[in-house]
Amino acid sequence: MSDFAYVRTEMLSEQEPPVTERGIIKWVRENLFSGWVNSIMTVVSIYLIYALLSHILPWMLNGVWNAGSLTECREILAGESGACWAVINERWPQLLFGFYPSELYWRAVLAFVLLFVAVAPVLFDHLPRKLFWFTAVYPFLMFWLVWGGSIWLPMAVMAGFVVSYFAYRALAPTSGLLATIAAFVAPVIWWLFLTSPVANALQSILPIGIQSVESKQIGGFMISLVIGLSGIAFSLPIGVVLALGRQSDLLIVKAICIGFIEFIRGVPLITLLFTASLLLNYFLPPGTNFDIVLRVIIMVTLFAAAYMAETIRGGLAALPKGQYEAADSLGLDYWQAQQLIIMPQALKISIPGIVGNFIGLFKDTTLVIFIGIFDMLGLTNSIRADVNWNGVYWELFIFVAAVFWICCFSMSRYSQWLERKLQTDHR
Repeated sequence: MSDFAYVRTEMLSEQEPPVTERGIIKWVRENLFSGWVNSIMTVVSIYLIYALLSHILPWMLNGVWNAGSLTECREILAGESGACWAVINERWPQLLFGFYPSELYWRAVLAFVLLFVAVAPVLFDHLPRKLFWFTAVYPFLMFWLVWGGSIWLPMAVMAGFVVSYFAYRALAPTSGLLATIAAFVAPVIWWLFLTSPVANALQSILPIGIQSVESKQIGGFMISLVIGLSGIAFSLPIGVVLALGRQSDLLIVKAICIGFIEFIRGVPLITLLFTASLLLNYFLPPGTNFDIVLRVIIMVTLFAAAYMAETIRGGLAALPKGQYEAADSLGLDYWQAQQLIIMPQALKISIPGIVGNFIGLFKDTTLVIFIGIFDMLGLTNSIRADVNWNGVYWELFIFVAAVFWICCFSMSRYSQWLERKLQTDHR
């Protein structure tokens, strides 16, 4: 009679999981063919994509890149189907820079390159914090590079924030509310009545400047970047203030914030742009020359800030009451609690909505064509007005769509990366 052992006495070596449980095969099985409905949808989708690309790709790949007109493109194609990419090859500087002087393209390119240096410490926390000084200075440097003129004008505008800081510090020991009001009122008075005289006086003493460029010469993708990035940068802090003001216990502050938010959200952006173009000058002191692009930036910022405030208010409402009680138990005052406990969590919850607002704002910059500012879409019309390119449509629209898609997709991917990085639960 033989003995049988039912317990293994040695360890088995590690083995790879089955092919169907790892890699791309597992992903395809779980995401594309997890059931009969999903399998049918996958097959139908693949067929539709194939049918679409089988017509579009040959047309795109068989395109003409070197030609002087649409007629010449058609002659080169000799009756075959193909895109006339020559219009992009010839007019891409105009689509990107508008009517900006070609000899000054380097200034716009330099401002664009420095943009990445300025936003890097904001987007990635492992970079040196000292770069925040350049981030704070960049908006004024960008203005000077793009518009040119005296260097003292952007520096005088920058001084308005210094005035705000000292106004707050001077009144903070006596009254926090008065100090906050002074921090907003003092720089406005400085910018409206003192910025221009101070800048002119300094320029007469020490003239430093570069060639000026009028706003009507700035267009194309550059104007979308200027308006979009300005709106994104300023709408977030204003939206935070409005969201906190809407939840304030002070009746006047709460009423003002609610009134502003509801009014702006109830008015189309195009109406505000027409207001910026036609009516805003009537509310300014006589003789004030308020740049049209600056007016548009202000209106776009206010419009985006109202939507941002509601997005952030949703994040504040999602926080459990215990977070506020925890801040009180630590002995923190209102602003310390908001800075250290409440607002970081609310912003984290609101990341998808905030980035969605940013993307929508960036795409809405194309509406400036209705007030006479030629962005990329507006320039496609002027390009087609040229007899050489009359009849070109898809090539221009594809180029514009590709540029905007790259920017918006990049913002979307960054937000997803940030959400994963800040994720604290273990799911």
